[in-house]
Amino acid sequence: MLTPADDYLIHQTPYTIDTVFTTDRNFYDRYFFNGYLRDGEVYFAMAMGVYPNLGVFDAAFSVVHQGKQHAVRASKRLGPDRMDMQVGPIRVEVIEPLRKLRVAVAKNAYGIEADLLFEARALPNEEPHFNRRGPITMDYTRMTQHGEWSGRIGFDGKEYEVSPQQWWGSRDHSWGIRGVGGRDPRGAPPTEAPQFFWNWAPLNFENFCTLFTASENPDGSRWHEAGAILTPYPNATMTECRVGHDLTFQKGTRWISGAKLTLTPPAGEPLEITLEPLYHFFMKGIGYGEPTWGHGMWVGEDVVDGVQYDLAKEDPVQNLHVQTVSLAKAGGQEGIGIYEIIVLGPHERYGFKDYTTPA
Repeated sequence: MLTPADDYLIHQTPYTIDTVFTTDRNFYDRYFFNGYLRDGEVYFAMAMGVYPNLGVFDAAFSVVHQGKQHAVRASKRLGPDRMDMQVGPIRVEVIEPLRKLRVAVAKNAYGIEADLLFEARALPNEEPHFNRRGPITMDYTRMTQHGEWSGRIGFDGKEYEVSPQQWWGSRDHSWGIRGVGGRDPRGAPPTEAPQFFWNWAPLNFENFCTLFTASENPDGSRWHEAGAILTPYPNATMTECRVGHDLTFQKGTRWISGAKLTLTPPAGEPLEITLEPLYHFFMKGIGYGEPTWGHGMWVGEDVVDGVQYDLAKEDPVQNLHVQTVSLAKAGGQEGIGIYEIIVLGPHERYGFKDYTTPA
């Protein structure tokens, strides 16, 4: 079916834009945004995704403040028009590609509203392609970018004016094949429990930004890694780096209690980064791993829902996927960002011997 996007010179297949190159049920195209006050008092994150072979379009926006996480989420049937990026009260607009995007949450029954402009601080970073086989479970591209926010945000009866001097954040855009919409029941069952050691940390400092990611097998060998040191606009530069990590874990959890990261450029001295965790953001609040509202899950026609978590009462073993909001120090500067982690299954270096037993 012809759509407004088909009038742009962007086609990658012989078909109209509403048809993707593969019939794989797990094809997706998703935005992620986060933002935070520079002292960490407030943290928000948003996810929006389309799943063309499942016919689902969903989004969620979630805020953490004073130990409570608030979320509003929405889902609907995916239509043919990919230029229409709104589901329920949640909307994304591309104002200037790779530089300015708008995230808005209209008034709803769950008390979260926002009208926010993301402006890039640094160049977009295309991470190395994700490809995990046996059978193929990941085949996708991801772009990460650091930025600053302006506008307003309201939740739980509070309202904040958002200014670039006080609010930083990051975003990513990924697309391709990754498990969505529940496990595919077809085919042979797996022969062993899944293992996933995932680390991702975009950080903002006054005069530079950093990106760190590493995904490892149980023995610590890496199947994916990337690192970068970026200087902000107007004279933006990006230096790709090798990466290293030294993590400590909070007892009774698989969440970090501290981290030392190393970014080593091709020339020059390594940059050492120390993280001081403040609190954890549950990724299920924006759909990651949520049993009913997971990405690509069909929940009905034009459905809007909300939820609140008391962070102190949540079971860490049932919430392995978190973003840890953390203060950062590097190169004589103080910054802030997140350390996203999933430790599922064994990892020898950090003493995890089975599926979910905590530290």
